[in-house]
Amino acid sequence: MNGVLSSVFFFIVAIGVLVTVHEFGHFIVARRLGVKVLRFSVGFGMPLWSWRRRNDETEYVIAALPLGGYVQMLDEREAPVKEEELPRAFNRKPLGSRFAIVAAGPVFNFLFAILAYWLVFVLGVDGIKPLVGEVNQDSLAGEAGFRTGDLITRVDGRDTATWNMVFLELLNRSLGGERVAVTVVDSDQVERRRELDFDRLPAGVDRSNLLQVIGLGMYRPRLEAVIGTLEPGGAAEQAGLRVGDRILAVDGRPIAQWEEWVEYVRARPEQDLDARVERGGETIDIGLRPQRVTTEQGDIGRIGAAVKIEAGQADELRAKERYSAPTALLVAAERTWDMTWLTAKMLVSMVDGEVSASNLGGPIRIAQYAGASADAGMVQFIGFLALISISLGLLNLLPIPVLDGGHLLYYLIELVKGSPLSEEAQGFGQRIGIALLIGVMILAFYNDIVQLFG
Repeated sequence: MNGVLSSVFFFIVAIGVLVTVHEFGHFIVARRLGVKVLRFSVGFGMPLWSWRRRNDETEYVIAALPLGGYVQMLDEREAPVKEEELPRAFNRKPLGSRFAIVAAGPVFNFLFAILAYWLVFVLGVDGIKPLVGEVNQDSLAGEAGFRTGDLITRVDGRDTATWNMVFLELLNRSLGGERVAVTVVDSDQVERRRELDFDRLPAGVDRSNLLQVIGLGMYRPRLEAVIGTLEPGGAAEQAGLRVGDRILAVDGRPIAQWEEWVEYVRARPEQDLDARVERGGETIDIGLRPQRVTTEQGDIGRIGAAVKIEAGQADELRAKERYSAPTALLVAAERTWDMTWLTAKMLVSMVDGEVSASNLGGPIRIAQYAGASADAGMVQFIGFLALISISLGLLNLLPIPVLDGGHLLYYLIELVKGSPLSEEAQGFGQRIGIALLIGVMILAFYNDIVQLFG
């Protein structure tokens, strides 16, 4: 599937699933507490498809704009209510019931994340062993004593089987400016302790590249520039490249290893390249044109060719995080809490300037991540859904009027003062909330556009 179309498709799938989960939380709890639900809508705007089930008072709607959804409940503040139906109106319910109905949306997002992570850990998520490659000696990692060949086994006492686990643990600790103990097994198979001082990390650094910022490189084995597999219909196959071809040079530049070839191709989407290859003892010149593919890092060139890897070479660096079903549930709950806490710290750090606001992404960036994770496989896409579900749940709990968190704040005030806020105060809060949301949306779109075209 074309890169842009793939991103759009999986973005719609992701948003559709997560909005349905969120709104179902409001819907099911409202019904359980005796509130009449008039409409359950996935999406905003003009209904594309609507239906009612037999003996069901609720209208179910798929709407045109797939950027949210809503549950419309019987409420005197929105329309007149028949006297016999007043006990089923939302505004007539006790404070505790209203609080539970509003909180149910974010709660269901967190429960969905636990379920998604559980499935990921039962199926097993592939990763790369955290074996250290090049270390910048003038960086935090260099000062901490990291060396090429170190295998990172624990960060602050927590086991780290893959680079992804290392990254998440270090990212979490970096937001607090902590000194973090990292346990490694060095190239002599001796366990050693390295200590990273995140208090010396400059404010506003790009934490999406945290490993590079602190000077840690991932170990990359030296792979010869020999083609191992070709994607049917890809640019490489169409140009005439074959399995077993050795890349000698491109545009007159000698190629010594596969990584050099990949970097050259990725940097030149839709540009004509002249490759010189060795095939069966002969030297052949082949022209090819990398396809343009949109990723979370921007547009890159891709030809649909993979390197030849000798038997056992990849297994040395491959790792899999996998657990039994009961253990996976505990790990999933822990991962959901960790990611919720990390996301909250990131938001606070953006407000106080420790983390750049450029990290805030909007629909375009989410679509790119959705497409990239789906291309990587079902397990990665499910993990992506878990992460976005956590973000959606947490953002909805922010105490901003018009969001669930704003309504919960009103209910807490009502609990303290013994009566609801006045209509005027709530209306003023709604206007403030809308203004804040518009500002955040503009910033997110701006960041997306800068990343896309910058």
